[in-house]
Amino acid sequence: MAEFTTGEAVALELPIARIPTRATAFIIDVLIQLGLLLGLLAVTSLVLLPINPDEAWIDAIMLINVIVVLVGYPVACETLSRGRSLGKLALGLRVVRADGGPIAFRHALTRGLAGAIVDFWLLGSFGAVAVVTSICSPDARRVGDVLAGTVVVHSQAALPFPALVVPPPWLAGWVTKLDLSGIPEDLALSVRQYLTRVRTLTPEAEAGLGGALVAAVCARLRVAAPAGYPPVQILGAIVAERQRRALTPPSYGLVRTG
Repeated sequence: MAEFTTGEAVALELPIARIPTRATAFIIDVLIQLGLLLGLLAVTSLVLLPINPDEAWIDAIMLINVIVVLVGYPVACETLSRGRSLGKLALGLRVVRADGGPIAFRHALTRGLAGAIVDFWLLGSFGAVAVVTSICSPDARRVGDVLAGTVVVHSQAALPFPALVVPPPWLAGWVTKLDLSGIPEDLALSVRQYLTRVRTLTPEAEAGLGGALVAAVCARLRVAAPAGYPPVQILGAIVAERQRRALTPPSYGLVRTG
């Protein structure tokens, strides 16, 4: 089991998927990809037969078919199903972000490209690179997972919808004026972990760690921390505002980041 702290400061425990189950899911996906590739090649041959193109065109089209299958299949599946290819679905696996949240297109694209180039095919020696890096990683992450910031876990059920964070009303006006794009993801993760575990900390640890995180966040944002408020309220307001902006589409003429 590994513990994840979501972007909304919700703690999740999910079992990490190891090599045997991931390899089985991969074999299922490869068989599906092989069938798709054969189908594409058959359709392409029927289309090209009346045209009778030269050999260079045929090679280029065949290469495109291979790329579409090797990269397009996992990217499309993992994007549309929020982290599951057909092989992963059969084995009860799911790709999640490093904070336990669902992946987006950019995560799936990074994993797909890394899988085709580094982990499995072009430079991967038919999966040898993926196996070695997974063995060396405590969370069984291959190169694509490291680059995308993802982890593969056992998750038969859908990811729970996180509870919404409610900012302290007295800090709502202050936090809405901030440009939160200056907070790096590793610092944001530390803040979320602090908020998740704050009730288990001693008053001294709560004040010390919270004060250090407030100082680090405000330094990144280049603003002064509001005086007279405990760190848990300041950090909670920032996390709540990041969540609100992520869930609210930006309006025209006003760019919101974070």
